[in-house]
Amino acid sequence: MSACCGPARKRAAPAATAPPADFDVPVRGSADLLRGMVAVPGGPFLMGGEDEDAFPADGEGPVREVSVGAFHIDAACVSNARFAVFVKATGYRTEAELIGWSYVFGSFIPQEARHAVLPGTVPGAPWWRGVSGAHWRAPEGPGSSVGDRRDHPVVHMSWNDASAYARWAGKRLPTEAEWEKAARGGLVRARFPWGDELTPKDRHRCNIWQGDFPVRNTRADGYAGTAPVKAYTPNGFGLYNTSGNVWEWCADRFSADWHAAGRPETRTDPAGPPHGENRVLRGGSYLCHRSYCNRYRVAARTSNTPDSTTGHGGFRCALTV
Repeated sequence: MSACCGPARKRAAPAATAPPADFDVPVRGSADLLRGMVAVPGGPFLMGGEDEDAFPADGEGPVREVSVGAFHIDAACVSNARFAVFVKATGYRTEAELIGWSYVFGSFIPQEARHAVLPGTVPGAPWWRGVSGAHWRAPEGPGSSVGDRRDHPVVHMSWNDASAYARWAGKRLPTEAEWEKAARGGLVRARFPWGDELTPKDRHRCNIWQGDFPVRNTRADGYAGTAPVKAYTPNGFGLYNTSGNVWEWCADRFSADWHAAGRPETRTDPAGPPHGENRVLRGGSYLCHRSYCNRYRVAARTSNTPDSTTGHGGFRCALTV
C-alpha cells in the first residue's frame, strides 16, 4: 500500500507464519450464510477508471468490460461485534496480537499509550506510528477499547485474518472484480457509489477526512475515526460504505498492469494474477483526503502485504450460491 494510505509491516524479528486457522468450521444453513448479505446479479460491467486524479502506479485503467457470475456480498463490513463472535468460538488470535504491535494514526494514540509507541516514523507518512499492544480490541493501543464501537468495522485486520474469518463464516473474500461491481451499485463509470458528485445537495455520503490533512479534521461528515458499518445511505445494491471508512481486503494478488493486456482470464470472473506478494485493498478510508490520497473513488485501488495491519484496515465477505 502507498505509505500515505497505510504502511507495510516491517518487522525487526524474523517473519512469522500466518496465524493458525485450524479451528472447526461450523456447518451453516443457507439462511445463516445469507444473513446480512445482498445479491449482486451476474453479467458484464465496466471496470476501472481513467480519472485525471488517479495515481498511475495503482493501475486503475484501462476501463474494460469485465463479466462476473452472480454472487452475494456482505451489505456492510465485518463489525467488532461479529468478529468477537468468531474469536469467542475459535480462540483465534489476530496477526497484530501475535506479532505484538500495529500501525495507528498518531493523533489517535491516547496519552496512556504513549509509552507503547515504537521508535521511528514511516518515511513520507509520519502520521503513522507503530504501537505495541494495538490490535482489534485496542485499536489505538493500550487503554483503548471497542466497547462503544461494537457496530463499527473491525480494524487492524491482516489479509490472513480476513481470510480466516471468511473461512469460519463459510464464505470467502470477494475478488477485486466482484468488489468493484458491487461497490458501483449498478451505476456505469460513476466516480462514487452514488454518482459523480462527492457531496450531492451538500450531503455527506461517506466517511473521509474533512479539513487539512493531517493536522485538522473538522468532522463535518460526522466522524473522525471509523463510523458504524451502516452509516450513510447504501448504494443501489444495498452496500454500505464502499467509499471511505475502512480499506477492504480482496482475494486477489495485486498488479498494476496484469489486467491491461486484455487476456481472457482478466475479463471473465478474473481472480487476479497468479503470482505476487501484495494483496488488493479497495474503498479508501476515514483518512483519505483529496490533498494527498483520493482513493475513495470507486475505481481506486491499492495494496499491501498480507501480514500488514493498520487502524483503518477491515473487510467484508462474499459467497457464491
